[in-house]
Amino acid sequence: MKIGFIGLGKMGFNMVEHLLDLGHEVVAYDVSAEAVASIAAKGATAASSLQHLVGELDAPRVVWMMVPAGRPVDAVIDGLAPFLKVGDIVIDGGNSRYTDTVARAEKLRQQGIRLLDVGTSGGLDGARHGACMMAGGEREAYAVVEPMVRDLCVPNGYGYMGASGSGHFVKMVHNGIEYGMMQAIGEGFDLLRASGYDLDNETVARVWSNGSVIRGWLMELAEKAFARDGDLGWLGGKVADSGEGRWTVEAAVELGVAVPIISGALFERFRSQSEENFLDKVVAALRHGFGGHAVQSPESGEEKA
Repeated sequence: MKIGFIGLGKMGFNMVEHLLDLGHEVVAYDVSAEAVASIAAKGATAASSLQHLVGELDAPRVVWMMVPAGRPVDAVIDGLAPFLKVGDIVIDGGNSRYTDTVARAEKLRQQGIRLLDVGTSGGLDGARHGACMMAGGEREAYAVVEPMVRDLCVPNGYGYMGASGSGHFVKMVHNGIEYGMMQAIGEGFDLLRASGYDLDNETVARVWSNGSVIRGWLMELAEKAFARDGDLGWLGGKVADSGEGRWTVEAAVELGVAVPIISGALFERFRSQSEENFLDKVVAALRHGFGGHAVQSPESGEEKA
């Protein structure tokens, strides 16, 4: 399949590499000429502009966006729309707010352009070797791109969620659950630290990662982080709030659904900005482990990759 791809950040670059490995043709564009040149060296076709990218594609054109939520998504859509035709498909694979997605889909629908929202999970490793994807939008448009989505994902790790916005809604709730899970892990290790026992955090995480009820990727990431330093002295404990947790709590308020664990985890992130502790370092380490999110130096407070 031939696809246009916009956004060559950490996730996007890995996804394009994966697509190329699987034999798909990719026309790539990014505001960074260096990123475009790097992916072109791996076999992608370099596009110098959005117009150039669209011109390299065959109808019905498929363009995948992997850019930050908010204004960057609107800027790309506004830049693409004049060059797209009726029946073309735009995919937003980022973490856009589902209400924004519904509005964007309606705007594009008036031009005969179809927008799919594909929530993408699995972190950097998933982007490169097999992700998890949740798709929303017109079912007929999804049928066109499903073979490519299947190729990008692990077995049984993708699916059609429903109408426009549903893919991003499901991914939003997924991230809210993620907030709660990481918070619980952080609290657990904070309690272990205060126990008075001479515990080795790496050993605990290794044991919990193998055969226990709470085993899983997050625990494996905790083990790796503690292998580097059992006290996580290499990072600060300020935990960023990237938006999805807030949106999950706001949706819960609007729908009248109780989410005390997710909302509590969100508020703990706010608290970490002014008063950090060991559990915050654990959460920061987990976020860095799966998504490459920046962490703060304990000395300077400056963010580092």
